[in-house]
Amino acid sequence: MSARLATVSNIWITGASSGIGESVTRALVRGGHKLVITGRRAEPLEQLKLLAPERVASAVADTTSKDDLQAISGALESYGDLNMAILNAGTCEYLDVADYSSDVIEKNITTNVVGTARCVEIALPALRRTRAKGLPATLVIVGSSAWWFPFARAEGYGASKAALAYFAQSLRADLAAEGIDVVLVSPGFVKTPLTDRNDFPMPFLVTAEDAAERIISGLAKGHNEVAFPKRFTWILKCLGALPQPLIDRMAASMARKSSR
Repeated sequence: MSARLATVSNIWITGASSGIGESVTRALVRGGHKLVITGRRAEPLEQLKLLAPERVASAVADTTSKDDLQAISGALESYGDLNMAILNAGTCEYLDVADYSSDVIEKNITTNVVGTARCVEIALPALRRTRAKGLPATLVIVGSSAWWFPFARAEGYGASKAALAYFAQSLRADLAAEGIDVVLVSPGFVKTPLTDRNDFPMPFLVTAEDAAERIISGLAKGHNEVAFPKRFTWILKCLGALPQPLIDRMAASMARKSSR
């Protein structure tokens, strides 16, 4: 039986102001946990804090900013030993290849990869102090199932999530000797303000509330890989295991035709 979330835990959540992060925050508050929540906008964080003012602290920061993160680093242990960091902040910008711009790639990589890496920089020392006391410590990185198949227009987003998956799995290997768990979360399509902007069908779409329950359930069960919904993620994994020429043909057939 996993010790994760078995008792009241001190948890840091990034990207908490909307989408998956907000739903995870609400679910963990219901579970009685103590939270430090981070986002770029103060107002939604303050609204979430009202759910349990004595157990929720807001720490406004842009996760791509080293200065912002250093300014809130002391707050991570405001309720005691930090047991878990759920690094969820991210973005999704698609690329129109007819008007190719490396800026789109940069925005995805900066927010999703560099931002997460900078969060690890302040979370890891706190988690190490927790482990030094013999308490459980877990680092959770929220990626995406998109990296299993090369979707058109997702050059920046998919590349950033592939990088996150490798980053998480490498950290897991490096931190195993210290007893710090590293969990990779790979959701399919989740209804959030980000996906509300999508102009294409999203199969097996789940609500943010459903996603939060699946993530928390996987963490509580001790899983180091949490992927959902199963039907969608298994389809992507099977497609990604096909011979590359077949993958290329399938991916090209799904691409939008350029107007040029």
